[in-house]
Amino acid sequence: MSNKQFDVVVIGAGPGGYIAAIRAAQLGFSVACIDEWANEKGGPAPGGTCTNVGCIPSKALLQSSEHFEHAGHAFKDHGIDVAGLSLNLPQMLKRKNTVVKQNNDGILFLFKKNKVTFFHGRAAFGGAAGAEGYPIEISGPTTETINAKQVIVATGSNARALPGAPFDEKLILSNTGALAIEGVPAKLGVIGAGVIGLEMGSVWRRLGSEVTVLEGLPTFLGAVDEQIAKEAHKMFTKQGLGIHLGVKIDSVTAGDSNVTVKYTDAKGDAQEGTFDKLIVSIGRTPNTNGLNADKAGLALDERGFIAVDDDCKTNLPNVWAIGDVVRGPMLAHKAEEEGVAVAERIAGQHGHTNFNTIPWVIYTSPEIAWVGKTEQQLKAAGTAYKAGTFPFLANGRARALGDTSGMVKFLADATTDEILGVHIIGPMASELISEAVVAMEFKASAEDIARICHAHPSLSEATKEAALAVDKRTLNF
Repeated sequence: MSNKQFDVVVIGAGPGGYIAAIRAAQLGFSVACIDEWANEKGGPAPGGTCTNVGCIPSKALLQSSEHFEHAGHAFKDHGIDVAGLSLNLPQMLKRKNTVVKQNNDGILFLFKKNKVTFFHGRAAFGGAAGAEGYPIEISGPTTETINAKQVIVATGSNARALPGAPFDEKLILSNTGALAIEGVPAKLGVIGAGVIGLEMGSVWRRLGSEVTVLEGLPTFLGAVDEQIAKEAHKMFTKQGLGIHLGVKIDSVTAGDSNVTVKYTDAKGDAQEGTFDKLIVSIGRTPNTNGLNADKAGLALDERGFIAVDDDCKTNLPNVWAIGDVVRGPMLAHKAEEEGVAVAERIAGQHGHTNFNTIPWVIYTSPEIAWVGKTEQQLKAAGTAYKAGTFPFLANGRARALGDTSGMVKFLADATTDEILGVHIIGPMASELISEAVVAMEFKASAEDIARICHAHPSLSEATKEAALAVDKRTLNF
């Protein structure tokens, strides 16, 4: 057993944790980061859910499955004939795992570069703060106790299971199992039409599954601008996703080789579906398991999140919490911004996180991305606004790409013209949304974007045209 003293100890090396550790080290602190994720060989796998079983591997599979679908359907339009097309799923999964490992190794390299001490194991509070700070106990591949003057908790979240239907990752799958199915299921059920459900459903539909999505809410993508959500529902249905809204799950029963779901549909009629695999994506819960929050006196709120103020301070002096384990959207980039902000606050600086300009993305095809208010939110608030839309159908670069689905939509204040929200469904929406985020951070007007020269031909011209449409003066539609 050894005893080591650090200025800052970060618990968790997900997007929020590892970024917080690096920023704290850049600011001159002695920093340790503790993380228990392990690869198949038992070695460290920093990056949290995002890198290991979330953002990164899902995007790798989305890209691979999209290539497969294009080869089978879209390449012919480009004059590319593909004979004998076949799926090599083991190679696709191998590539996904390689991408994950590259990111794991990249984080370890960054720790070394920034002189962050990394401990591989599970961290827990050893008690309240003493003269040397908070004792942090590490168990697992590394077993020792270290002391921290400042603690940043970044332990992330876990997939929420259906009552009575725990994840076995063989038949009833969380995001972890959904990313590692070894054979394309003939029939795939998905409970939850959120980001994970739609992305994973899209992957396996492209690879040959008949996909049925069961959503409890009566509306599709309720957090998305209604006009964009309706367009998405139409496109996903056309692609072959069977989407059922207003569903009440009555029971989930796993057999030897399939799963039976009994549910009540929106009309109140009893229904039953049998699937080879079932993905459950009904949200996530904060991960405080084994943290010994009670031992240190760390307060949790009524939903199990670590209670924090606007600056991510907990009820304990010099203890902070960020990311999925606290309030706010469960997004990797939100956690990163909070991590940087907290490290800077510890240094006496004024860290900043603006929840109003955090972008959201669903990496389906077409992609969906947005920032700011939706039209229904503005209506509910009684805010006077102007709207402008521009379809990718009228964009030259989209035509050249062969992907003209979707649109860009601007919402601006009716009096000041300040941009209140931007919503995109279409090719590369995840990249296009950044212009809107920058514009909103600088309190730009729709006219500002309309007056900026955009390269031609580019998808970003659709952003300019949507801004022009706010004043009803589009040039190409």
